[in-house]
Amino acid sequence: MSKSIKLVLTLGLVAFVAACAQQEEEPVFIDPEPITVEPPFTGKYK
Repeated sequence: MSKSIKLVLTLGLVAFVAACAQQEEEPVFIDPEPITVEPPFTGKYK
């Protein structure tokens, strides 16, 4: 076989193996909602 055919087959095999490899899942960090204190009810309108 010629060098160009071997090169194309090699690159195709490498691409196939890379596409089929298991992907690592990236950890997802979710920031918790901040806890807020409601103002006390004074009975007056402001």
